[in-house]
Amino acid sequence: MKTCSTGGRMDNVHIIQILRFNSDSNAKSKKMKPSRDRMLTPQAVKQMIAEGHAIVVFEDSVLRLDSWLSRHPGGRLAILHMIGKDATDEMTVYHSAATLKTMKAFMIGRKPPGPWTNLTPPIRGGIYQRGEVVVEEDIACDDSLEEDTCLASECSAEDENTTQFNMPPSIRSRTSPYKRSPSCDPVPKEAVDVRQSPNDYTDWAVQQEINRDLQDYPSLDPIMQLSIAHKYRLLHQKIRDQGLYNCPISEYGKELARYVSLFAVSMTALYHGWYMTSAAFLGLFWHQIMFTAHDAGHLAITHIFAVDTLIGLFIADFCCGLSLGWWKSSHNVHHLITNHPEHDPDIQNVPLFATCPSFFRSICSTYYDNFVFVWDAAASFLVPYQQYTYYPIMGIARFNLYLLSWLHVLSSRSSSLGRSKAWWIRPTEIAFICCYLFLFGYCLVWKTLPTWTIRIAFVLVSHIVTMPLHVQITLSHWGMSTSELGESESFAQRQLRTTMDVDCPAWLDFIHGGLQFQAVHHLFPRVPRHNLRKVQVLVKEFCRDANIPYTILGFTDGNRKVLGRLEEVSEQLKNLVQCQKYMAETGESGLH
Repeated sequence: MKTCSTGGRMDNVHIIQILRFNSDSNAKSKKMKPSRDRMLTPQAVKQMIAEGHAIVVFEDSVLRLDSWLSRHPGGRLAILHMIGKDATDEMTVYHSAATLKTMKAFMIGRKPPGPWTNLTPPIRGGIYQRGEVVVEEDIACDDSLEEDTCLASECSAEDENTTQFNMPPSIRSRTSPYKRSPSCDPVPKEAVDVRQSPNDYTDWAVQQEINRDLQDYPSLDPIMQLSIAHKYRLLHQKIRDQGLYNCPISEYGKELARYVSLFAVSMTALYHGWYMTSAAFLGLFWHQIMFTAHDAGHLAITHIFAVDTLIGLFIADFCCGLSLGWWKSSHNVHHLITNHPEHDPDIQNVPLFATCPSFFRSICSTYYDNFVFVWDAAASFLVPYQQYTYYPIMGIARFNLYLLSWLHVLSSRSSSLGRSKAWWIRPTEIAFICCYLFLFGYCLVWKTLPTWTIRIAFVLVSHIVTMPLHVQITLSHWGMSTSELGESESFAQRQLRTTMDVDCPAWLDFIHGGLQFQAVHHLFPRVPRHNLRKVQVLVKEFCRDANIPYTILGFTDGNRKVLGRLEEVSEQLKNLVQCQKYMAETGESGLH
């Protein structure tokens, strides 16, 4: 610092220069490091999305998750489907409180006061252009602001990237918020105009389901959906307060005893040469133990990532030869965007099955890296009989899971974990699956069984016995809605609209392994399955209060519902073929 020669005081010119320098430095510093308390308008968020950033709203915070995309243990697709949306409910029920606290590290600003109008994520067709005028404001944010209490203000703002439906109250009338039998959900038989083009017919068939959903479920008006979200959050807090996230570890002692008994019976029968008996009990062992792998995959046992993941890897990969990583990769997306034809891999089964007419269009799968499920001659031949091939294919479905498991562990999805704290999962999976192949394939099937006939029969019996598990997996979704109703639909309503529960007495819970509470599980995926029956009582109360249909059927009626849905799509395909024949015979294009 330079001083004047008279009295050691600084020259006024130098003081002004220093103040200006400090002022400019502070301004540049603020520009380089914007305040996390700044308000980011929807226009600002759109601009950042247009520039390729992964922007997600959580509570009142705006998060930029670019650096977390490739390191997210739940997969990058789980984040991509939340871009531009208020993901508070999804993030809260999928993550522990400790994990949620770390989200503040990604905070770049705050959303405006009041509810956030969801944008359509780019992966789901949202289009964003660069160069728009962006307005950012620094505001004094009040951390006590409750967005749930603001049920008006910006809800009605129009947005070109957001699908909103403001339906009149009259469409919400229905007889009961419960559906207990297939007769409560009839499929209307309407006359089909064969003079329309195949594309027009497909659009019409898809619209019919949308119309049914709009009639059966609460209005998509933002105020209504915010009210449902608010009640859902109160329900979630009640579940926490009642300690239903605490795992009853003693229940797993009973589970372990059952698993050991089944495996011991299988090995004892094998020792005595009762090969088919051994195969049947080995299949039952696989069937039962995979329920605990499902629990571990959702971190619902200890709620500790490393511990539950190791439990899941030991069961799924070592004991059953199936990749837990593949299951989590697809299952996380399935939970977030349930039953969406273009995005949910669990219903993308063309040419074997089609659960909605959207597949007639040859859809592009975002999960399978834009792979196109082409509607070809094979699909046209197989789908008309899908209600008859359903059970036989479920009987051998486990073989397909082996293929999907290896495709995953050798894929970029699995290798991307090498850049995260979960780097150890891939090598562990490869080692465990190889151990399974050695123990089951070489030691048991090849070395122990005497003849090729017995070997083939043993493998088939042991795998076919697991068929009920695959039926249980599909039962809760394949008969439910596949409609896309837009971004304004609340998380809770979508889960209840696309998922159903299976009714059974408590003493049979061990057979279903928690999969009979799929609607409850989809609402609260980290709740231990042994607590789901208690949570079901609270969910029923929530559905009555929110006026949302809660679908629960017995196992037999649930199967009828799935078969009925498969038959319905088969009939729609026959109608589509009639439209094609009419065009071929008359030369008409279907445009009137």
